[in-house]
Amino acid sequence: MLLLWLSVFAASALAAPDRGAGGRRRGAAGGWPGAPNVVLVVSDSFDGRLTFYPGSQAVKLPFINFMKAHGTSFLNAYTNSPICCPSRAAMWSGLFTHLTESWNNFKGLDPNYTTWMDIMEKHGYRTQKFGKLDYTSGHHSISNRVEAWTRDVAFLLRQEGRPMINLIPKKTKVRVMEGDWKNTDRAVNWLRKEASNSTQPFVLYLGLNLPHPYPSPSSGENFGSSTFHTSLYWLKKVSYDAIKIPKWSPLSEMHPVDYYSSYTKNCTGKFTKKEIKNIRAFYYAMCAETDAMLGEIILALRQLDLLQNTIVIYTSDHGELAMEHRQFYKMSMYEASAHIPLLMMGPGIKANQQVSNVVSLVDIYPTMLDIAGAPLPQNLSGYSLLPLSSEMFWNEHKLKNLHPPWILSEFHGCNVNASTYMLRTNQWKYIAYSDGTSVLPQLFDLFSDPDELTNIATKFPEVTYSLDQKLRSIINYPKVSASVHQYNKEQFIKWKQSVGQNYSNVIANLRWHQDWLKEPRKYESAINQWLKTPH
Repeated sequence: MLLLWLSVFAASALAAPDRGAGGRRRGAAGGWPGAPNVVLVVSDSFDGRLTFYPGSQAVKLPFINFMKAHGTSFLNAYTNSPICCPSRAAMWSGLFTHLTESWNNFKGLDPNYTTWMDIMEKHGYRTQKFGKLDYTSGHHSISNRVEAWTRDVAFLLRQEGRPMINLIPKKTKVRVMEGDWKNTDRAVNWLRKEASNSTQPFVLYLGLNLPHPYPSPSSGENFGSSTFHTSLYWLKKVSYDAIKIPKWSPLSEMHPVDYYSSYTKNCTGKFTKKEIKNIRAFYYAMCAETDAMLGEIILALRQLDLLQNTIVIYTSDHGELAMEHRQFYKMSMYEASAHIPLLMMGPGIKANQQVSNVVSLVDIYPTMLDIAGAPLPQNLSGYSLLPLSSEMFWNEHKLKNLHPPWILSEFHGCNVNASTYMLRTNQWKYIAYSDGTSVLPQLFDLFSDPDELTNIATKFPEVTYSLDQKLRSIINYPKVSASVHQYNKEQFIKWKQSVGQNYSNVIANLRWHQDWLKEPRKYESAINQWLKTPH
């Protein structure tokens, strides 16, 4: 029976729609109402599961709920790389990470790359962007770069500050993340002064830093961001009793890549249940503040009588683990890190509709061009989301052919010691590492194991094999892993030469090498061995 299922699975369930099919060309969504305005709000580190049950029970998100009621929610939306810059490079280019070669947080698109916003401008749209962009470079510290380059070295060093909370006791403190609020104000003012008086349709982008954890200066000079920071005002939006304490595997039973991630993220020590619950509560409070900024944009559009002619899209670059799987931050293919929110509302968008198809950030690019009526380039990795969300095209029978029944996510940066590739289908999540043989893969049945606690890759070898073959048909991942490994080595050598013979002292003073000085010769030897190993 399993073999019969697999043959059907391989032949149809994983087949991609023809490039000229439903979601690819403007003609598929022909008759789209006028030339609507577009507002895209992109936050950072927002767990997409919070936008639907049961995660939504833990925190009040009124404006996300408003978008759900008046638009379409994508229940299975994913980042194409669970870290800031590579994910944003995918969103702005419509291309998978191995095509943009955005391997880490400081290597993204060329500054002159033609984005969907550039094309919309050529097609008569007035364009404006505020806030966090990070698709050319994340401008991260040298510590962050060395972390990424040396991830293949055979050593374990803490790279992050231990996750912690910080509370502003003032009950009336609403604007905690002042930088984000300033950018939200700038976007609202632009809508009032410029957009409302424009004869052209407009596209507005607002990038938020929340609910990304805050910097932690106590971790050292080149501090990371491990502080969950909020005020009592936002904490009151959280239902403490609804917060779930995630189950953890014993350290000895963790997948080797997970163990490396947990160690480098400074999470292998002891945490009380209260600590874990507080970190999660503070994270949810930060999500509530994010929702309020989205609300400022929606309210401004409504007050200016622009809402009925504006498509509003809300999404995030990746999620936040918030102590699931003994980790915080992202850089993981687990749901908390890779599953993102994606909501659309506006003219022609079906209201109160939930779409279960798997979609991802590369779909933003063709969706934007589809809205503008611009022709879609043939080389895109993504597909327009308009047919899936359109009132005109809503038909259960047709939905299956509008988007491939899989998405690809990949990660090549720090806190993970092997290039990682995730193929998500309707039921399965398959995660392959490195060259596909040196590190064991993971397989999760998300229908029966939504918390991803049981790796069944060896239990279902036929499924594992079929998914791996599909993954290899999309991306030659052993070859990509080798390219990234070579890139990391070359970049490290350049940096090492730039600091001279003193490199060990320099590296010892980076925040993440607090352990380095304990046994410097041991770690120098490990680096030397790595540099000599051919790949």
